[in-house]
Amino acid sequence: MKEMYFKGALTALAAGLFAYLEVMLIPLAVLISVMILDYCTGMVKAWVTKSLDSSIGLIGIVKKLCYLLVVCVGGIVDWLLYEALAKSGIKYSAVFFVGLLIVIWLIINELISILENLAIIGVPFPSFLTKIVSKLKVAVEKKADMENTISK
Repeated sequence: MKEMYFKGALTALAAGLFAYLEVMLIPLAVLISVMILDYCTGMVKAWVTKSLDSSIGLIGIVKKLCYLLVVCVGGIVDWLLYEALAKSGIKYSAVFFVGLLIVIWLIINELISILENLAIIGVPFPSFLTKIVSKLKVAVEKKADMENTISK
């Protein structure tokens, strides 16, 4: 009986979280997926280069967890903006702008790291792929800078 209540509570919590996250759900799932892929390719790279070290791996995990904290900070900034503008009578429809921008930037960063790891491992891939992902990162940074300039 306790197990049934636990499963019900967990399901309700997950449903509430998914409903709250709305537009952030899929990007967060992609971010977590590429973080796992980056960690795995990093471990393979360390194994291939014979530099496998558990303390470096632990630092990598902590770094990935800190990425999620940065996303949380972006979500809090979004919430603060939304509430402050709502109290001022200004309609602001972008609920997750800063958080989404951070998630996209982190996804691109992880993709670059994955490609770097694959290159060191010796996996062949087209060189234009790295250029495209790097240009995406620059475009996201420019968009963030432009939005920052507009809001000032």
